[in-house]
Amino acid sequence: MIRAGLLRKQAAVALGLNEDTGKAWFKQAGGVVPAYVTAPSSNRYLCFAEREEIHAGAQHGDSIRRIAKSLGRAPSSVLRELGRNMKDQYRAQSLPQGPLSRERELPLDYRPSLAQRRADLKAGRPKPAKLATNPLLRELVEAKLRERLSPKQIAAELRSEFPDDPEMWVSHEAIYQSIYVQGRGGLRRELALCLRTGRGLRKPRRKPDERQQRIPGMVNISERPAEVEDRSVPGHWEGDLLLGKNGKSAIGTLVERSTRFVMLLHLPKGHGALEVQKAMIAATQRLPQTLWKSLTWDQGIEMKRHAEIKIATGLDIYFCDPAKPWQRGSNENTNGLLRQYFPKGTNLSLHGAEYLEFVSAQMNRRPRQTLGWLRPAQALGRLLSTPSEPAGVAPTA
Repeated sequence: MIRAGLLRKQAAVALGLNEDTGKAWFKQAGGVVPAYVTAPSSNRYLCFAEREEIHAGAQHGDSIRRIAKSLGRAPSSVLRELGRNMKDQYRAQSLPQGPLSRERELPLDYRPSLAQRRADLKAGRPKPAKLATNPLLRELVEAKLRERLSPKQIAAELRSEFPDDPEMWVSHEAIYQSIYVQGRGGLRRELALCLRTGRGLRKPRRKPDERQQRIPGMVNISERPAEVEDRSVPGHWEGDLLLGKNGKSAIGTLVERSTRFVMLLHLPKGHGALEVQKAMIAATQRLPQTLWKSLTWDQGIEMKRHAEIKIATGLDIYFCDPAKPWQRGSNENTNGLLRQYFPKGTNLSLHGAEYLEFVSAQMNRRPRQTLGWLRPAQALGRLLSTPSEPAGVAPTA
């Protein structure tokens, strides 16, 4: 069926097989389809028939755009295909002036069969893993993993630290595979402990219609100003509690929506409404008043004294709808990251204020993709150093 033109997955389904079984059978049979087989067009790869069309159009003198339109491909795909598979002597003289120009002096030496064979060889797997063959890169990645950076953050930092050395670049997927797929080699299996663990499905403790009005005077998130939604104005925060074993201990978490700057609330004497009120008021005194405009929290009973917090800090406090944690997306994501430092099922009251400061500093030095790989501490520092900062306000962060 594959030689007749079907894709491997289509052939497996047609025979009532599992896709993995079809893959195994194909590999056992050699896993190679002759280049003359005309395979259906793929959204990602050119097939042999398309390469023949490119060759015919080039010989006829058609433009790249005309060939691409006839194939339903982007012009850049056709240009790259010619650039990869023309001989150097022709490529150097033809491509800069336009490879399909009628005025070119030398003909294009593009051969579909050789181009297909080259593509098949490049697509062959497995390939040597870069982390297995580059010991310097492997040591650097291992060191960053021990600093609790995610593979995606590591990949971004490596490109920033070695902008002119592609050999020191590696994708986040390659890091994951080197850890979890030992056949790929490179990183030790125990480094998986440095990664954030996946979370299971979240199940609310009670149905939304069963939740009672336990917090008087709540202002719903639907009444929150529009400026909070687009994150263009700093000073709007999201908060929640990170609970310990059996819900008997907790740490308060605060995330600024525009910079993703994290602050942790030390709650050694419990996480009731009074303790959270005192910790919130103390936290707002550590940053300029201009950075405290609003706070979005869930409907936890710990915010029962929200009116007193608003009077003391000037914060407008809004409450999410029941069982809708995505309304505090930044805070939920941060709480997941914090589980690397505060695992579930542990007593969080054992951690002192100094350790909480250390963890928040670690969180604020992680480069974030949503910030263009800036660190939250850098983003906040730029914010506080802008000339628009009111006089008399000291950037104490």
